[in-house]
Amino acid sequence: MQLRIARHTLNLKPIIDFYTRILGLNVLGEFTNHAGYDGVFLGIQHLDWQLEFTTTGESVDHQFDEDDLLVFYPESEADFNEIIVRIEKNNIKKIAAKNPYWQENGITIKDPDGYRIVISPLKLSKQ
Repeated sequence: MQLRIARHTLNLKPIIDFYTRILGLNVLGEFTNHAGYDGVFLGIQHLDWQLEFTTTGESVDHQFDEDDLLVFYPESEADFNEIIVRIEKNNIKKIAAKNPYWQENGITIKDPDGYRIVISPLKLSKQ
């Protein structure tokens, strides 16, 4: 089974920039004016998941809270450290995680829509 998580946004260009430049994902596909929607598929080639972000210009009312997270496990300590460097170079504020596990075992930040993202070393995913 494959997985695609889709979310509507008013910040498509900043979202693309954040997920590609900061987190290192790739643009896997894009579309414009598909039934009034523009969008992008982000992920890593040959993996069975993607993030899809769409926009129409309609207002967006996100209803997520502090426990709604996307958790990313970089494949190596070097990859984890590179992401942290990009976060710091781009003055992205680290925030406290509500769940104590993520507070102790990852770095929490927000994407341009305010959605919480956790970056956690791969070794933790095996626990």
